[in-house]
Amino acid sequence: MDSENVLVGVIGGSGLYHLDNLTFVKQVNPETPWGFASSPISICSLPSGARVAFLARHGPHHTISPSAVPSRANISALKSLGVRAILAFSAVGSLREEIAPGSFAIPTQIIDRTKGVRPASFFEGTSVVAHAQFGDPFSMKFVRWLEGKVEKALADEGRGVVLHKDKCVVCMEGPQFSTRAESIMYRAWGGDLINMSALPEAKLAREAELSYALIATATDYDSWRPHSEAVTAAEVFKTLQSNADTSRHVAATILDELHLAALQGDLLSEEVGSMRFSIMPMKGEQNAEDIKKLSFILPKYFAST
Repeated sequence: MDSENVLVGVIGGSGLYHLDNLTFVKQVNPETPWGFASSPISICSLPSGARVAFLARHGPHHTISPSAVPSRANISALKSLGVRAILAFSAVGSLREEIAPGSFAIPTQIIDRTKGVRPASFFEGTSVVAHAQFGDPFSMKFVRWLEGKVEKALADEGRGVVLHKDKCVVCMEGPQFSTRAESIMYRAWGGDLINMSALPEAKLAREAELSYALIATATDYDSWRPHSEAVTAAEVFKTLQSNADTSRHVAATILDELHLAALQGDLLSEEVGSMRFSIMPMKGEQNAEDIKKLSFILPKYFAST
C-alpha cells in the first residue's frame, strides 16, 4: 500500500473538528483559484499507514457561517491533494418522528432551498458552460458501501444509535432555523432531514468528479412538532457533542477500509469521466484564464496554458 496516496478526504461539520485514532503527519493549506479552504487541511496517518485528509467545514473554531463556507476552495483543495472520495459529516434537524435526536442517517436525495448567494459551480463566471448530471446527488456505490460499514460501527459502539437509510435532506440557506410553516412544508415535500451544508458541497464534488457521501447526525426535531418548542441553538448543542463522539468512532472504524476500497477503484468508478459529457462544446476563442482555472479541478478536459 502506498501510504503517500491521500485518496480519502473527510469534511467535519458542526462539533466535529478533529478525528480519533489518527496520527498527525502535517498540515497543508493549498491555494486554489477559488482561494483557501475553510481551514488548513490535516494530513493524518491511519493505523495501516494510509493517509487521510481532514478539513473543518466551518473553520477550526466554527467561525464561518453556512452561507459563507468557501465550498469551491474546499473541494478543489482536497482534489489537489489526490483525494478521490469525500466523506462528509453534518449535523441535521429531523423532519420525521422516527429519526430521533442522536440518530444517524445516510441520505440519497437533496431538496435545494438555498437562495443563490452561494457560488454553486466551478464554471460560474467563466466562459465555459457545463451541466453536471445530478439526479442522484450522492455517489450511490459509495453510499451503499457506507451503509453496511456504518451500521456495523454503530452496533459495535453499543450506544444503540440507529442508522436511517434512503432519506431526503433539505438544504436551507440559514443561518436562522426554519419557521413552523416551512418545517411542515418540507415534510409535505418528502423531506426527512434539514441542514445548511449539503449544498453546494455535493454539486461541486460532482463537477470535480469526486465520489461524495454524507453522514447526517440528527440533533433536534426542527420546528414541525405542534406541541414542542421550536429548535434553538441551545437544544442543538445538547446533542452535538454526543453525536460528534459517535462520528469519530465511526470514522476511526471505517476509514482504513474506505482507503482500501478507494485504492481498488470500483467504489469510485461512477464519477470518473462523468463531466466529459456535461461540458458544452467550446467553439472559437477560449478564455485562457478560464481554461487555466478549470484545469485545476479537471486537468483531463482543460489543458492549462
